[in-house]
Amino acid sequence: MASKKTLNAKNLEALGAERLAELLIEISRGNAVAQRRLRLELAGAASPADMVQEIRKRLTAFARSRSFVNWQQRKALVVDLETQKQAIAQVATVDAAEALDPLWRFRALAHPIFGRCDDSSGNVIAVFQAACRDLGDTANLANAAPNVLAEQAYRALIENEYGQYDGLIEVLAPALGPTGLDHLKQLILKLSQESRQKPRAEERKVVGWGMVGPLYADELAERHRSSMVRMALEAIADAQGDVDAFIAQQGEKPRRVPSVAVEIAQRLLAAGRTEEAWSAINAVDQDRPGWIPVEWEQTRIKVLEALGRADEVQAFRWACFERSLNPEHLRSYLKRLPDFDDLEAEERAIAHARSHPSVHQALSFLMTWPALDQAAHLALTRVDELNGDFYEILAPAAAALEAKYPLAATVLRRALIDFALERNRTQRYQHAARHLEECENLADQIEDFDRFEAHNVYVRRLKTQHGRKSSFWSLVV
Repeated sequence: MASKKTLNAKNLEALGAERLAELLIEISRGNAVAQRRLRLELAGAASPADMVQEIRKRLTAFARSRSFVNWQQRKALVVDLETQKQAIAQVATVDAAEALDPLWRFRALAHPIFGRCDDSSGNVIAVFQAACRDLGDTANLANAAPNVLAEQAYRALIENEYGQYDGLIEVLAPALGPTGLDHLKQLILKLSQESRQKPRAEERKVVGWGMVGPLYADELAERHRSSMVRMALEAIADAQGDVDAFIAQQGEKPRRVPSVAVEIAQRLLAAGRTEEAWSAINAVDQDRPGWIPVEWEQTRIKVLEALGRADEVQAFRWACFERSLNPEHLRSYLKRLPDFDDLEAEERAIAHARSHPSVHQALSFLMTWPALDQAAHLALTRVDELNGDFYEILAPAAAALEAKYPLAATVLRRALIDFALERNRTQRYQHAARHLEECENLADQIEDFDRFEAHNVYVRRLKTQHGRKSSFWSLVV
């Protein structure tokens, strides 16, 4: 049984309403955020309209403020914004139509707030993105007029400079319905036509952070507008289930980009247009394997399966594995082989991995599969190819190998140490010192260093070559 002193709702209720009210007044004294929250609750107890009036006052204060919000003040800003968002959500549970206008006003705060706020953490934009989802639910519950909602969405999309309205069409689609979506589409198309017909404005130089050379205000505005139009029409096409309208937004050159080819093929596949999906997914330049993402490979496999070309699917899985050493491709390949054939194929796959051009890719695969004995052999036989900059692969591999393969673990850690010292990566010296200590702990477990230096010889060489790097040696125990 919980103590009566434990801070929980049941124990606080026992204090009684009068005492709790006194405590709230005392605790909120000097705390503006807490006081605003209490006023919101009091207004909400009166009526949704009173609560909305209180919310509007605070939103107006937000919009008028000009003071810069630094990283230290950001947390308080987020708490304040969350309080207003939750209050609007509370109104929506009682009267969705009443909550719709303050929710639009809340969303519109993004522009003035981001103009005076450091949001390097992404916490502020997260509040507005959550409010975007609330907007879709509230508009649906409020049975908002489709055309009015479409015009509000149109104005919002034009002002989407900070990404605060990303995903807006998707969340509003149920409330917009066919009528609203078509009206929004016509508004976007009209904007696109006006942009093409508009004469070029007088060029004005704009100097901004990260910009190289002169850029022109009209060009920047046109880029933003064109991007907005394209993404909006894509979202509308998806909401309307119009695959051809989505494809029409992709130029001939972009269709050869793997990520775009994937999006087109997935939509065609979902629409049952399998042959067209096959043409779309193969539009990319497959002679450039370095830029082929796994999503493209997975989508091509799904299209082949939909076409019923099982043998080609298997051949493609193997080809993908040979190129990328992706273990998921190998597992899928082996799973579809007859008994005993899979064992032979696995041996062939491991042999291929050992001779893969990238020793780091090979090591990562062998550790993941796992084939630790082969990973250890790889580390010892291709040590000259190891690059200590790949700490995210070498460090965990060394930790996993040290119990059974201490020499291989030592070789991997030496690669990390050598890289840090040879490249003067002082920020890695602490890790390098730890790796050196780990090598010393493993030295007694290694009976034969084979062609590699014994630990004491290796340490002497380090002192000879890097003895003046006192910031490193001061960390060595």
